[in-house]
Amino acid sequence: MSIKNDIEMVKEELTSEEKFFEKSVITERFVKKYKNILIAGVVVVVVAIASNIAYDVNKASTQVAANETLSELKADPSNVAALTRLESLSPALHDVFIYSKALIDKDMKTLESLKSSDVAPLSDLATYELAQSTKDVNALTTYALNQDAIYKDLAQVQAAIILMNEGNIDKAHLKLQTILDTSPLAKVAKALLHYGVK
Repeated sequence: MSIKNDIEMVKEELTSEEKFFEKSVITERFVKKYKNILIAGVVVVVVAIASNIAYDVNKASTQVAANETLSELKADPSNVAALTRLESLSPALHDVFIYSKALIDKDMKTLESLKSSDVAPLSDLATYELAQSTKDVNALTTYALNQDAIYKDLAQVQAAIILMNEGNIDKAHLKLQTILDTSPLAKVAKALLHYGVK
């Protein structure tokens, strides 16, 4: 009985070794057949990871350099070299700095140039600042007609106040009536309609 068991164990071992060798031969054939594709895949993955890391490091260093340049400009706003460097490092941050400086200096020419800025909120704000600083009802109305305008309702209120001061009460009331009840300026508009000159 013991010899029979030993023979069965040896058969099972041989069968498992055969299967192991068979699988290793199949694996070896697969690797030989697709060796170039596997190497190319590994190289692509390594290059992609390295490129991503390099991009992140470059982006972080650019942000640090842009922030340092902005700090220089805060200390000395007339530093032309720092302004040029900021424009090359971060055009959006450059436009924001130019906008803030134009507001402080009341530089309408610079605000006019910022109306075409690629920074969407900045171009909108520059358009609004120009319209409200000139107290031009048409410019405020045109600005307020823009669906994405940030200060849409404020422009309507300002246009209405200008019209009231000019004595065009009916037009002012029409402007105030365009302000929705959900607007933060709804109470101001209602107060002007109610207490304003009739």
